[in-house]
Amino acid sequence: MDLRQSSVLILGLVATAIGQSLIFAILAPLGREVNLGELQITSIIAISALIFALASPWWGRFSDRVGRKPVIITGLAGYTVGTLVFTSVFYAGLAGALSGLTLYAVLLLARCSQSIVMSATSPASTAYAADHSAPTTRTRTMARLGTANSLGTILGPAVSGALAAFGLLAPLYFAAGLAALAGVAVWRFLPPTPKEDLTARNRRYRLRFTDPRVRHYLLSATGLFVGYSGIQQTLGFQLQDKLGLSGIATAQLTGAALMISAVFTFTSQMTLMQRLNLSATQFLRLGLVAMLFGAAIIAAFDRFAVLAVGMAFIGVGMGVSIPAVAAGASLAVSTEEQGAVAGLVSACPAMGFVAGPIIAGFLYQIHGPLAALFSAFVFFVVLVLLTLHERR
Repeated sequence: MDLRQSSVLILGLVATAIGQSLIFAILAPLGREVNLGELQITSIIAISALIFALASPWWGRFSDRVGRKPVIITGLAGYTVGTLVFTSVFYAGLAGALSGLTLYAVLLLARCSQSIVMSATSPASTAYAADHSAPTTRTRTMARLGTANSLGTILGPAVSGALAAFGLLAPLYFAAGLAALAGVAVWRFLPPTPKEDLTARNRRYRLRFTDPRVRHYLLSATGLFVGYSGIQQTLGFQLQDKLGLSGIATAQLTGAALMISAVFTFTSQMTLMQRLNLSATQFLRLGLVAMLFGAAIIAAFDRFAVLAVGMAFIGVGMGVSIPAVAAGASLAVSTEEQGAVAGLVSACPAMGFVAGPIIAGFLYQIHGPLAALFSAFVFFVVLVLLTLHERR
């Protein structure tokens, strides 16, 4: 994959990652501003994530037939329009035009509708990268692609903190504009899939999550994101309640914590993933150990400095785990199945966000530290299962 192709792909993924990290940073305080409960706030992410998970495999297979470029553009356009609608509904809630269960229902509908279309970008981008990389460089290529999400997560909280001074909705409008610009860049500068390649992939390959070649990667990735989303979606509540912060201050510190994690994710992808000659499962086990330590620290934090250490461990774990899953699954299947397997891999984070936020949000209402301890337990179980699979 040449420099222009990788740069355009990274730009599209950075734009969506910035938007997602903005939403994660401000959703907790913004939800409380419109009088939504913790479980309502986390369920918006969880249910829309389920829709994302169901749609991603279809988009991956669709990109095998029509090409990666139009599917990527479709996803970015859907993200732009969906973010504008989602933000406008919150504006109506802040203005008092919508409230209570009506506001919750409209927000949920807007976010789920957005998820159907924006789920196109990730599998098509991952499949494009697999199409243009050799098997021997696949892990490094996926790690470089993973830096796009890391950069977005680094920049997103910084943008959120700066724009939150103009109101909690300002960062979301910015995210919509950025995704639109990324879509234009992909349309202008990303080379399309050659017609002969589309003809060769014309048959439909319907991979399943239970395929023995990739199921251990998919189960591990789903478990990773169950634990990670549980931490991420209760982070704002923990900061606000433990440190007694205002809504804007909570958004800013939540963004700072996510940015710390993203910096360590980016660093691990640019150093460990590029220099260590490990297999995909070895990288995955290394990441799980780091995330287990991070979750334990977050469960016990009493000041921001301690939380920052835990988020650093989480960042390292995510940095080496997710590219390892993408590369391992890609190498396990044939050339004709790259779009299909990319769709399944892209569905794993969304499936994790279905269960993680709801369980963690429920546990947080019982006792705050239980949310992070639940994540630590999930990481431990996944690590044990992956180790047993390797021995078999």
